[in-house]
Amino acid sequence: MASVARVTEISAISEKSFEDAVKVGISRAGETLRRLQSAWIKEQQVQLSESGDITGYKVNMLVTFVLE
Repeated sequence: MASVARVTEISAISEKSFEDAVKVGISRAGETLRRLQSAWIKEQQVQLSESGDITGYKVNMLVTFVLE
C-alpha cells in the first residue's frame, strides 16, 4: 500500500535555544497534524535587542506528515 505525504513550512521561536525552538515547533505541529514523519531545518535566525543582546532563537522548518 502506497502512502502520500505532505510537507508544510512552519516557524517557531524560543527564548532559550535553537534546539528548544525546534521542540516548540514540533510540539505545536503535533497538536493539529497527525502522523508526523520528519522535520528539516531550513533556516535559523537570532532576534536581537537594540543593544545587540540575543532575545530569541527562530527556526523555519519543513515538516512532513503522511495523509490519511
